[in-house]
Amino acid sequence: MSNWGGTNTENETIQYCFPNNNLSCTRNVKPGAEYIIVYIFISTVSVLTVFLNLLVIISIAHFKQLHTSTNVLIFSLAVADLIVGLILMPVQGIKLIESCWFFGEIFCSIFPFIFYVVVAASLGNLIIISVERYIAVNDPLRYPSRVNINRAVFSIVVNWVFSCIYSFFLLHESLLYPEKNYTCTGECKLFIKLGFIITDVVVTLVTPCCLIISLYLKICFVAQNQAKHINSLTEKKAKSDKKAARTLGIVVMVYLLCYIPYYIAALTVGQDTGDSFVINLMYWILCMNSCMNPLIYAMFYRWFRISAKYILTLKIFKPSSEYFNPFMEEKLSPAVA
Repeated sequence: MSNWGGTNTENETIQYCFPNNNLSCTRNVKPGAEYIIVYIFISTVSVLTVFLNLLVIISIAHFKQLHTSTNVLIFSLAVADLIVGLILMPVQGIKLIESCWFFGEIFCSIFPFIFYVVVAASLGNLIIISVERYIAVNDPLRYPSRVNINRAVFSIVVNWVFSCIYSFFLLHESLLYPEKNYTCTGECKLFIKLGFIITDVVVTLVTPCCLIISLYLKICFVAQNQAKHINSLTEKKAKSDKKAARTLGIVVMVYLLCYIPYYIAALTVGQDTGDSFVINLMYWILCMNSCMNPLIYAMFYRWFRISAKYILTLKIFKPSSEYFNPFMEEKLSPAVA
C-alpha cells in the first residue's frame, strides 16, 4: 500500500488544508527556509528535465538525418521523460514538502495512473532499445531487414498500449472507486494490495532487468569478439557498436540505481501509511532517472551535442535546416567524441 498523502512530523504547526471547509484535513506547516530550498530544487530539476528532453525530441523530429530506428526509440523514451518533467516531478516534489493535496479529487485518481503508465513505458522503451542494439551487434547483415522505422513505431505503440492496460490492472480500484483515495478534503492516498506490489516488482523490475542485463552482456561479448578480428573496413562499425554498448550499459545502471530504492521501499515500508515520506522520496528518486537519460546522450552522442547547439543558436529557423546533417559535422569536427 503506497501512501500518496503527507505524514505528521514533530515540531510542526498543525493547521487545516482548507480552513473554510469543515471536512478539511490537517496541514503540517514546516519552516519557511525548508519550503524555499525544496521548491527551488524541485523547480530547477523539473525545468532541466523538460529542457533537456525537449532538445532530444526536437533534434530527432526536426533533422531528417536523425530519422533512424534507434532514434525513434530514443524519441519515445524522451517523450516519457518529458511527461515526467512536466507533470510527475512537480507534483511529486510538492508532496515531499506539503502534507495536503491541492489538485482536486479527480486528479488524485488520475495522477497515480499517469505515473505508472510513464514508468512502465520508460521501462518498455529500454527493453526495446536493448533488443534493437542486440540485433544490430549480433546480426548486422540482417539488421536492415529485421529493424526499420515502421517496426520501431509499431513496437512503441504496443509498448504504450501495454503500459496503459497494465497500469489500469494495478490501479483499477483507485480509478473506479475514487472515494477510497481520501477520508477528508485535502487528502490523496493510493492503496495497492501487497499481491499487486509483488506482481509489479516481478513485471517491472525482476523480469525486465534480467532480460536487459542478459542482452547487454551478450552485446558486450559479441563486441569484444569483433574487436579481436577488427580490420580497416570494420573498425568504424566496431567502434560504433562498442559506444552503443557502453551507452546502453550506463543507461541500465542509472535505471537500476533510480528504480531499485523505490521497489525496496514498496516491499518494506509500503504497507505502513506512517512512512509515506519515504515512499514519496523514493518516487522522486525514480523520477530523477528522466533527467539523467538526456545527460547520458549528451555525454556519449556527439550528434546530440551538435544538434542541440544548432537548435539553441536558432539555426533551425533557417530555410532547409531540416536537412542539416549532424553526423557529417561530427566527421568534420577534429574533436573526439
